[in-house]
Amino acid sequence: MKQTEKTIRESQGRITRRGLMLGGIQLGVMGILTMRMRKMQLEDSENYRMLAEGNSVKFRLIPPTRGLIYERNGLLIAGNEQLYRISITREDVDDLDRVMADLRELIPMTDEQVTDMLAELRKRPRTVPVTVADRVSWQEFSRVAVNAPALSGVTPEVGLSRIYPRHEDFAHILGYVGPVSDYDLSKIENPDPVLMLPGFQLGKLGVEAKLEDELRGKAGQRQVEVNSAGREMRELGRREGTPGENVQLTLDYKLQNFTLQRMGDESAACVVIDVTNGDVLACASAPSFDANLFVRGISVNDYKTLTQDDHRPLADKTVQGLYPPGSTYKMVTALAALEAGLVTPDEKIYCRGFTEISGRRFHCWKHAGHGYLNMMQSLEQSCDCYYYELAQRVGIDRMSAMAERLGFGQKPDLPMSAVKDGIAPTRAWKRDRFGKDWQVGDSVNASIGQGYVLVSPMQLAIMAARIASGKEITPHIIKSKNGIEVPRPEPAHLNMPDAMLNNVRRGMDAVVNGVHATAAKSKVVKAEWRMAGKTGTSQVRNITAAERARGVIRNDQLPWKRRDHGLFVCYAPVDNPRYAVSVVVEHGMGGSTAAAPIARDVMLFALAGGLPPLDAYPKSQRAQIEERFSKLNLVDPDLAKPSGTSRA
Repeated sequence: MKQTEKTIRESQGRITRRGLMLGGIQLGVMGILTMRMRKMQLEDSENYRMLAEGNSVKFRLIPPTRGLIYERNGLLIAGNEQLYRISITREDVDDLDRVMADLRELIPMTDEQVTDMLAELRKRPRTVPVTVADRVSWQEFSRVAVNAPALSGVTPEVGLSRIYPRHEDFAHILGYVGPVSDYDLSKIENPDPVLMLPGFQLGKLGVEAKLEDELRGKAGQRQVEVNSAGREMRELGRREGTPGENVQLTLDYKLQNFTLQRMGDESAACVVIDVTNGDVLACASAPSFDANLFVRGISVNDYKTLTQDDHRPLADKTVQGLYPPGSTYKMVTALAALEAGLVTPDEKIYCRGFTEISGRRFHCWKHAGHGYLNMMQSLEQSCDCYYYELAQRVGIDRMSAMAERLGFGQKPDLPMSAVKDGIAPTRAWKRDRFGKDWQVGDSVNASIGQGYVLVSPMQLAIMAARIASGKEITPHIIKSKNGIEVPRPEPAHLNMPDAMLNNVRRGMDAVVNGVHATAAKSKVVKAEWRMAGKTGTSQVRNITAAERARGVIRNDQLPWKRRDHGLFVCYAPVDNPRYAVSVVVEHGMGGSTAAAPIARDVMLFALAGGLPPLDAYPKSQRAQIEERFSKLNLVDPDLAKPSGTSRA
């Protein structure tokens, strides 16, 4: 019994000690918690109050810097300029109408602009920032920045916008960028989130559009802490994006500028190709336009002026314009006949001024006829009847096959907008297109570049380059990306014997330098720059038998849009070709009068590396040439001073 009582007393003692220990621990923990609560409530209350207002973490995209574009000599032709803009994120706005009203007190906005912006903000997802004022002044930007704490959801931003320092010179090739539209997004399967950023610009046309992925770059990211009002409290982290690639084109800015200036007020196009490698050195469509207008938001009046101009300044005639090639196509017909063995270079064919087929007369441009001509003479004097005869021997399918080998009927692989492939018609093509059989008369028309045949100025330059080189020259306009040369494969041989090509080359030489040359007035007298070429005049209207009977109306008596197109293709130097040039002057009336003089000046500029020396021209023309050059608005003032002798 005594033993049991003793055991009970010892157990009670142990329980009491354990209780005291637990109680002490509890009191200690409570003391620590009390001290912590005191610190949080009294000493750190301000910090926690700020966090309690809404310490959310958000990620913001950092727009990448768009890649720059240079011409072949390193001149910047598409760059970026700093601008100031104001954006609003609706998710962070308490009262959108009030914020817009407050913002209007700081920057000028019309009622219409406010209405449009409110509609745009309510249309977009709440989390997407929307630009409500773009290209604001520094003073306006500063006023908004100072008042930003009172403007929920409003963010003043410093951004970049595209700028084209050469204005009109490269507009058609480069194209332009513009704000991302709903239509743009609808064409992209999985749009890059960066396209949703306010003020972000997307390539719309030309190189800017075709190389959009390379030029755009990759967006970066910022991790920011924002309060309940949506204002950024601090930046927690940053990952910079990847700038877009810098691109260098093959174009030469001085030659491009001169070419555009030389075409003046004409509705025309000119292409210059390096015969040795296919580099496009100039690709000018006149008239041009200032691409900066579209980047900054073109006005209704400016856009109306461009769209209503009958010379079509917005169209890139070099690759989008399709024209009957006229007599420039005669080289195609001649080569097709030579290759088929259906004519010899020395065979003479009689021209009496017309050829009659199935009761219909096909006329030569020379009413009295040329008499007997061989191939070289037929090209020199551009006799139509000679090629009417060849057409009946060769047929359209052989002519079109040769045309394709020379670059017609095929779309050039160029990063430009709306590049056309033209038409090199065949029997099957007409049957598929019109459900009709091919006629002999169709071949006769095609043999002189009329009828269904359509080509672009770029294709004409390709043809001239291939005839000059004997190789399948392919045009290129991208020289390098991020300083790395874009590889260009060695052009294959045309698989035409030089002897066959030489027959046509001699004819093209005679067109400019022969006794009866149709382009004699565009002769180059400097022997080492001797030029070969071919004139072309393509009709845009039908001449009826009744009109021929009473006398064909002269071009200069017709309305501008009913006049013939003037064309010219050439290459130089004759003995060692370096450049090929094509010129098309819409409604210019004649290739020898409208297109050839432009082509000669452009060719000489390319050969001289600057304004052509006067001694390259016949003496009788030098005063006129000097006066013409003095009126050009050239990119380099020194270029406006032609020398009397050749430049090194």
